[in-house]
Amino acid sequence: MRRILVCGAGQSGLQLALGLQEAGYDVTVVSARTPDEIRWGYVTSTQCMFDGALAIEREQRLNLWDGAAPRIGGLGVSVGGVGGNGRSVDWLGRLDGPAQSVDQRVKMARWLEEFQRRGGTVVVHGATVSDLEGYARLYDLVIVATGKGELVELFDRDDRRSRHAAPQRSLSVVYVHGMEPRPEHPHVPAVRCNLIPGVGELFVMPALTHSGPCDILFFEGIPGGPLDVFGDIRTPQEHLWRTLELMRLFTPWEYERCRGVELTDARAVLTGGYTPVVRHPVGRLPSGRTVLGMADAVVANDPITGQGSNSASRCAALYQRAIRAHEDRPFDEAFMTATFERYWAYARHVTAWTDAMLASPAPHMLRLIEAAERHQGIADRFANGFDDPADLESWFLDPVGAARYLAYITMDED
Repeated sequence: MRRILVCGAGQSGLQLALGLQEAGYDVTVVSARTPDEIRWGYVTSTQCMFDGALAIEREQRLNLWDGAAPRIGGLGVSVGGVGGNGRSVDWLGRLDGPAQSVDQRVKMARWLEEFQRRGGTVVVHGATVSDLEGYARLYDLVIVATGKGELVELFDRDDRRSRHAAPQRSLSVVYVHGMEPRPEHPHVPAVRCNLIPGVGELFVMPALTHSGPCDILFFEGIPGGPLDVFGDIRTPQEHLWRTLELMRLFTPWEYERCRGVELTDARAVLTGGYTPVVRHPVGRLPSGRTVLGMADAVVANDPITGQGSNSASRCAALYQRAIRAHEDRPFDEAFMTATFERYWAYARHVTAWTDAMLASPAPHMLRLIEAAERHQGIADRFANGFDDPADLESWFLDPVGAARYLAYITMDED
């Protein structure tokens, strides 16, 4: 029986570990925290998983919240008007299959417990490079599935695939109860992308947390701008108050729904920011032994396109297939590189789209966003691009393709 060690207890690491475990591998997970420490800690993300990634979870019998989490049926876009005067653009794209957002404190704690219940070994320890040296001697393959800490430094930056040298957004997250239904579509739970030109973005999404259904308020502020103002916050309540004040100023249509909101719990806030980067997938230890990086450890994108959990899920599924197909051959550097390149064939679309959204919008993108208000087909296709980012390359990211698509859909719908 081949022995696999996964360092990291997030979406990619636990999904991979549970899948390999079910396939008969001897799997160990190294987690920095116990399930209860994860469950009752601070929020860690703003995850929204779309239909394709959810299908992978269902195949592995990991869809434990289908009956409880809000069924997200659409994705809307609003563009703030000049001077905060209402919205210049406002539309809703319909998803082909419902999306879902489950607080990762809830999800990862449960999955880690499920892994243990199924007989898996969990080592609760903040792993270091020296720890990996020992693990690499004992296991056939060591996989690093954490995007933070010293282990990430094992993987060199890929300058050819990385565009940024600094964080492109200042991030602020709050989970709340008490948000009023959206008047435009009160019966269709939807993620809403509020674009504030020259300032940043506010994302609002229905989710599930410890205490039931909630909403996530997620600001992405251009560094140094008017949304980059959470550095002096001392308490979660202050964090909420500042969030609401910024909403009042920049997205009053969302603020109107928040007059009675309250934090879901005392640790329902998050701030930060990180540099988007692509890294080489093979980490070399001081001894010369190698480890394989996955998901955020090697492809870290800004969350502006909501792809973190989706990419992690697809990476885990691909790595699982590659490991099983490799049978009893050594997990050498050639295997690691080839496996990552198969993932990069998917992730490159996510990275290209995310980089485009972080920049000032190109004229053809603005034309498409404006046209989506008049043509439901454009709105629906953009919404479903969150499930299939590869589709965006031929029309949303390409000015020639955008012109061709606009001409076609205008003729077809008019």
